[in-house]
Amino acid sequence: MHPMLTIAVKAARRAGQIINRASFDVGHLRVATKQQNDFVTEVDRAAEAAIIDVLHDAYPNHSILAEESGASGAGESEYQWIIDPLDGTTNFIHGFPQYAVSIGLTHKGVLAHGVVYDPGRNELFVASKGAGAFLNDKRIRVSKHDKLDAALIGTGFPYRVFEHVDAYMAIFRELMQKTAGLRRPGAASLDLAYVAAGRLDGFWEFGLSPWDMAAGALLISEAGGLVGDIAGESDYLNTGNIVAGTPKVFSQLLQTIAAHRTPALQS
Repeated sequence: MHPMLTIAVKAARRAGQIINRASFDVGHLRVATKQQNDFVTEVDRAAEAAIIDVLHDAYPNHSILAEESGASGAGESEYQWIIDPLDGTTNFIHGFPQYAVSIGLTHKGVLAHGVVYDPGRNELFVASKGAGAFLNDKRIRVSKHDKLDAALIGTGFPYRVFEHVDAYMAIFRELMQKTAGLRRPGAASLDLAYVAAGRLDGFWEFGLSPWDMAAGALLISEAGGLVGDIAGESDYLNTGNIVAGTPKVFSQLLQTIAAHRTPALQS
């Protein structure tokens, strides 16, 4: 395992310990609202602080982009860590066991390493550019499904920004009739990891943040899948709109989405 990936795994497990301890008493957590349908707890902040401590100890000059604390050290390094300390906070505070720690690393703007860790199930998904993707040390690949009618597709409902909700619902309606099923578990990083592991055959969502996508996107690429924005290009970390899947499912998802794109929803 690459030394930088080893550090990312150490950081993810440290955060996972904090999350697991808190999961036994979620009813007493202090919960704040960042914006509509977007919550943060002391667990998010403690887990993020633990991750950053581990990363800074190993790489003090690397920059950070984290969900709760924002950007730091921007422009000072060719490396940037992209962190979601608890993806699926709403699930977590309801005791719904679908959440994860997500840590990605870019080098000169290109995804280099990624970790998605599900502390409740102790499932560790890791990838390094050019070295493949793994789940608990076993190599993973995207599924072999190549047609939508046999595909299980993940998605995320619009929950903060609703300007594209009509286009989203039209896409959802069409895919509901064209696929084997649609799923919305509520933690995008874990959904993307599931595509990499072949548990889902594809995924799409609008309005995500880089920390939701970075690690999971690399997992899919290294597992033989494709990832892009809704125009099929590689700008998803900037646009927040992502499509992913097995190579043929990816292209069919793009075709379906293209039929419902509005002037405001172009990439």
